Amino acid sequence: MNNSNVSISADDMGNVVRVSGNNSDYGFIRLTQSRTVLGNGVNNFVKTSNLSTILLGKVDDLVGLNFKSTDKIPGRIIIKESLTPFSSNDPDRDLKVAGETGIVCSVNGQPIYRKTFFVGNVSAEDVLVAHDNGNAISVANGNSEAKVNTKVTTAEAFGIGETEQVEELVEAEETFDL
Repeated sequence: MNNSNVSISADDMGNVVRVSGNNSDYGFIRLTQSRTVLGNGVNNFVKTSNLSTILLGKVDDLVGLNFKSTDKIPGRIIIKESLTPFSSNDPDRDLKVAGETGIVCSVNGQPIYRKTFFVGNVSAEDVLVAHDNGNAISVANGNSEAKVNTKVTTAEAFGIGETEQVEELVEAEETFDL
């Protein structure tokens, strides 16, 4: 699928480079990208996602890039998920949380960490980790019963693959006397 280039995003005041509140020597530039995925090898569902990430650096270096809010740059924003925290100083910062539930996605009780990165390689792929605590998420979403299989495939939702009993027609040979 042809996805858009990465866009430079300015703040409300039109600033492309944003200065850190902790140290004015450092700052960041926010990047955004809209990506459409056609199927995923499992359910053939089309989904468009708006991703964002930040480029960190010294303010002078970031200003030296001379980016404008109308610029598009080649590359890709990818998602990396891991069972290892991305930050040793603040490991909880990048926890993968299931929507508004507050439930941290996990595998065998280990939390999943999720972060976005800009890469110049337009063919780079996301690195995703499948969670196994869907029942807890389902209950947090208001489903009264946790079920072993809480997912309905797209095919099932559209009735594809279901068997339907059909009456079989048998043609009888007719004979006529002339």
